[in-house]
Amino acid sequence: MIKKSKKTVLISGGAGFLGSHLCDWFIGHGFKVIAVDNLLTGSLKNVAHLRTNKDFKFMKHDVSKPFKIASKVDYVMHFASPASPVDYANHPIATMLVGSYGTHNLLEIARAQKAVFLMASTSEIYGDPLVHPQVESYWGNVHTIGPRSIYDEAKRYAEAATFAYKRVYKMDVKIVRIFNTYGPRMQIKDGRVVPNFIDQILNGQPLTVYGNGTQTRSFCYVDDLVDGITRLLLSKISGPVNIGNPREFAIIEFAELIRKKYNPKAKIIYQPLPQDDPKQRRPDISLARKELGWEPKVSLEDGISRTMSWFADNRTT
Repeated sequence: MIKKSKKTVLISGGAGFLGSHLCDWFIGHGFKVIAVDNLLTGSLKNVAHLRTNKDFKFMKHDVSKPFKIASKVDYVMHFASPASPVDYANHPIATMLVGSYGTHNLLEIARAQKAVFLMASTSEIYGDPLVHPQVESYWGNVHTIGPRSIYDEAKRYAEAATFAYKRVYKMDVKIVRIFNTYGPRMQIKDGRVVPNFIDQILNGQPLTVYGNGTQTRSFCYVDDLVDGITRLLLSKISGPVNIGNPREFAIIEFAELIRKKYNPKAKIIYQPLPQDDPKQRRPDISLARKELGWEPKVSLEDGISRTMSWFADNRTT
């Protein structure tokens, strides 16, 4: 009997928050994984537990620069990019390059290998949306030269490039539009609301709310997100497909939930709303439900508890 060889997945940004959780999923499901990361915002700590696994390989490389993969690759997943407002503000050119050159380089690897290609896009595609909830057919409301545009436009370009390769080369491509996601291995200082609130609670500080707190977000736990992404990768559809939790919270409501559960005495302070900060954000996941049989399972309360525990256990002094 001939033993069937394991399939191999290449994950750019594999040492990042989402990328490392994807590495875990694929290793756990019998794949070989090649993680590529330049460690600009990722960390080797996120994949340290995989480094001795014979089916895991790590390459330190900036995917904005061409590179080759000698072994056979069946799937290419492009998750390399600064993703938080703090990170892409600090690395604007790198963000644009990984969305453009990086996307092309990985598409070329997928084309040469006849591999399935999946690109990590974002709800930022929709900008400050005028349609609510956001459906995949909505073209968005993006300020093309605003402070958030470096990330928004990099992802919009990457989506266009991905579908150009699909049309020209008949490649099997997928696009996932990721909505606000949280969980273990996020950077505590990455500027997004979940790690912000957790950091402030753990350090006995007031919770900072921007604007009047009526802007909304929908928070998806990382395990649910990985489930949705892998279903899309192994499906017959290209998307784009929204993956996120449709349960919507006003930021002030979220702050009150955190305060009530973890420190009822914590104060809430208000700061000016950043420029172009979306006023509302909620995915329509009808397509994911219909085509992938997917919807989130982890409640915000449970997910925050898991995330808080992880940060409490991994605090640096």
